[in-house]
Amino acid sequence: MADALKEMYHEAFLLEFGAKVQEVYPTFAVKAFAAAVLADGWSELALKARMRRISTTLGRFLPEQYADALAILFAMEESCVGFPYLFFPDFVEVYGQKEADWALSMQALERFTAKSSAEFAVRVFLLRDPERMMRQMTAWAQHENEHVRRLASEGCRPRLPWGQSLPMFKRDPGPLLPVLELLKADPSLYVRKSVANNLNDIAKDHPAVVLGLVRRWQGSDPHTDWILRHGCRTLIRQADPAALALFGYAAAEDEEALVAAAEITVEPATLAIGDSCELNYALRLRDGAAAHIRVEYGIYFVKANGRTSRKLFLLSDKTVPGGSRLQGARTHRWADLTTRKHYPGAHKMVLCVNGVEVAEAGVVVEGN
Repeated sequence: MADALKEMYHEAFLLEFGAKVQEVYPTFAVKAFAAAVLADGWSELALKARMRRISTTLGRFLPEQYADALAILFAMEESCVGFPYLFFPDFVEVYGQKEADWALSMQALERFTAKSSAEFAVRVFLLRDPERMMRQMTAWAQHENEHVRRLASEGCRPRLPWGQSLPMFKRDPGPLLPVLELLKADPSLYVRKSVANNLNDIAKDHPAVVLGLVRRWQGSDPHTDWILRHGCRTLIRQADPAALALFGYAAAEDEEALVAAAEITVEPATLAIGDSCELNYALRLRDGAAAHIRVEYGIYFVKANGRTSRKLFLLSDKTVPGGSRLQGARTHRWADLTTRKHYPGAHKMVLCVNGVEVAEAGVVVEGN
């Protein structure tokens, strides 16, 4: 996705942006700015590197004083809205690190995040002075603007995709919890998604911390319940017993298995990389009370070294009466993806109910 997105930065975009700058800063050299951005290996630069090239070059063509340069960006921010203008907060990250500029940089990040997002730029400030920056995030968590409140959560995610890692919060997520507490019932879905993603990040290193929050917060507000369920999605996929129990998934009782019978079949049994197969499954639950079940199929993919690694794919997540019979079919494509490459070999396919493998079948993948 990043490879496609980077193409939004091209000469026409830069010239159009430069014209906007020139409207508020008449001496801005539009063509020279665009040429400087596009020089020296531009075509090989990835998305974030292109953003950084634009912001650093912009600094060379704007007034030398940081406050004066920001004043120009402030004057044009209303016409520079959306993902392409992530280089506005990046400009703050590059040029606003001096201690004397702290307050002005915080003001800029607060303003620019509402137009694009400052979730990446804020992280260098967190790495530099986490205690001070978390006080700022706590203040932002109480802001009237949903974009600023989202920044309070998204900016401090320990494992933000495309963002710098925050190792101190991987080690100890404690400083994040007061911010998440303030946002745990936020009226904005945009904010709630971020809080859930933050919890999901934390759960990868400290599942007990997140499960403790579930026990404390669950049932207090529908918005909070949504956040908790989405924030525990990795734990649920991993069939963590405590997470499954907290969210009402059924388990074995008195040594009686949840699933009384199950099968999975795959056709064709032999295929080539790039082909598709159809899997059919059927299962019957134990008699008795209704049960909340999560039905998935898993594939033990053969890796380049010959070992296997299981990946799960969701089929159904619902509550059904005891004794229910469920069946269905799913087509699975074996085409290579940017996130997964296929290798020849015998692959095991399994049917899972609430994390327990209840049936299996095999498929042989041949090379092209």
